[in-house]
Amino acid sequence: MKLLLQSYMTDEELEIEFQETVNRVNAYTEPFPADVLLNLYAYYKKATNNYSRPGSKKAIINAFKTNALFQVKDISQNEAKRLYIDLVNKYFLYGR
Repeated sequence: MKLLLQSYMTDEELEIEFQETVNRVNAYTEPFPADVLLNLYAYYKKATNNYSRPGSKKAIINAFKTNALFQVKDISQNEAKRLYIDLVNKYFLYGR
């Protein structure tokens, strides 16, 4: 039910939920699958309006990150926050 309620959140409530979710991800010590990491990366970058270049020393990783960013280019910051939250909630519910 929580996923449906997010669309009715105020911008401030969404920001709080997003920051709590980011903290949850940062505190998690197990590795995430690569596809989940790429989506989290892209949603986070879009949600925070951070378009700095990917900083990996490996060109292939930078290419995957750039592609992930390209795939979210047409969504809003708030939609990126919602998608980030949804992905994390689904991962912790089903992914382990």
